[in-house]
Amino acid sequence: MTRDWDAANYDRLSAPQVEWAERVLARLPLRGDETVLDAGCGSGRVTRMLLGKLPHGHVVAVDSTSSMVEHARAALNPARATVFQADLTELELERPVDAVFSSAVFHWILDHDALFARLYDVLRPGGLVVAQCGGKGNVARFHAAAREVAAEEPYAEYLAGWQGPWHFASAEQTAERLERAGFAEVKTWLEPQPVSPPDPTGFLRTVCLGAHLEQLPEELRGGFVEAVCERCGTELDYVRLNIDAKKPS
Repeated sequence: MTRDWDAANYDRLSAPQVEWAERVLARLPLRGDETVLDAGCGSGRVTRMLLGKLPHGHVVAVDSTSSMVEHARAALNPARATVFQADLTELELERPVDAVFSSAVFHWILDHDALFARLYDVLRPGGLVVAQCGGKGNVARFHAAAREVAAEEPYAEYLAGWQGPWHFASAEQTAERLERAGFAEVKTWLEPQPVSPPDPTGFLRTVCLGAHLEQLPEELRGGFVEAVCERCGTELDYVRLNIDAKKPS
């Protein structure tokens, strides 16, 4: 995940991600004194919610992008959260964690086998992974609209045939990968979660089209966002992939 993000804008526009994260956090059983890995902490907005469930615990908050790490570090109490930049497929921790939480991150990682192997290794025996990300069929209408615009001039020179840095896996593929990594009690399922963001253009520019825009010169970016927004409409057809798994004791 080489893309960097506009962390401040993401923090402002991430209400849908916060709502998804609330539901994921509700699935994570915690006493309140554990150490939990926030795998892809983003701006730290959701990490604060996780800390609310850990009054006597600690969060290890990791993100691959420098702007997100900087924003999260400024937003979080260093006594409660250790924040650093790392690629999740190469993650090393000094001590194992009691649980892994992640929301809206894993679809930005192409190698899920490497990801799950690293998460398995940083968990203590008996530790849980509770996560959610984009799954098979995620924002399919949006991507179809973006491909249509990308195939037209003046954008085709930069975007025609470009595949993007995302991986929307199926529930079945994901269960197989988790079990291959050593996890037990694996449960994976897809869940449609359509979203109508209050600022569709800002949301598309910051969240959905950021990777596209990095391929374009500055003078073409605004027109590309407007054209995609016009074609895909204001409702985005999100599909969430839910993951529950346990490292055997």
